[in-house]
Amino acid sequence: MSKHLERDVQQLHRRLMNMSGVVEKMIDDSALAFVERRADLARHVISQDEQVDAVEVVIEEECLKILALHQPVATDLRRIATVLKINVELERMADLACNIAERAVSMHAYPDFPTPRRLTDMVHESTLMVRMVLDAFVNSDVGLAKQVILADDSVDENNRQIIADLVAIMTDDPAYIDAGLHCFSTSRHIERIADLATNIAEDVIYLVDGEIVRHQHKV
Repeated sequence: MSKHLERDVQQLHRRLMNMSGVVEKMIDDSALAFVERRADLARHVISQDEQVDAVEVVIEEECLKILALHQPVATDLRRIATVLKINVELERMADLACNIAERAVSMHAYPDFPTPRRLTDMVHESTLMVRMVLDAFVNSDVGLAKQVILADDSVDENNRQIIADLVAIMTDDPAYIDAGLHCFSTSRHIERIADLATNIAEDVIYLVDGEIVRHQHKV
């Protein structure tokens, strides 16, 4: 790798890591806002979406610039391709955090609604997956990336159980239908964040090993 390419890639990584820190915080805050019915925190999360969108565009432009100017090959090319993919996944995570925050604002009107206990567990699992997969990317750690992929099954199971719990709650008390649907959407958004973390884990494996494991589920 030439000095100029190395400099540009390092700058790219810094931007991506800064973006990932913002997105992680958005996920944490949106979930907290939902559980604690904090509309003020939810609105703060939503206000950050434009910042993430702008950074995503800058990172994409920088990736394309590196490809055009340096014409990287082999591992360097895989690294730029991986950054492009992770950039998109992080922006989608931010969108999902905003969706959760919007549900949190709506849930402010239902302070007595019993939030399923599993939802808190699911939030913890999903946010941990995000942190782990970003560590896997920074350290080129395939083993950690594979752990993230395996962890997705637990999040999926929690999502199924939460849906069953919500159906029972709404059946017992139709007054809770609106609140239950907001909670249902939140659970689905959290599950989707875990899916995106899994996508990044697959990208890390591709970066390090040059192997495409997408859709294979056996790592």
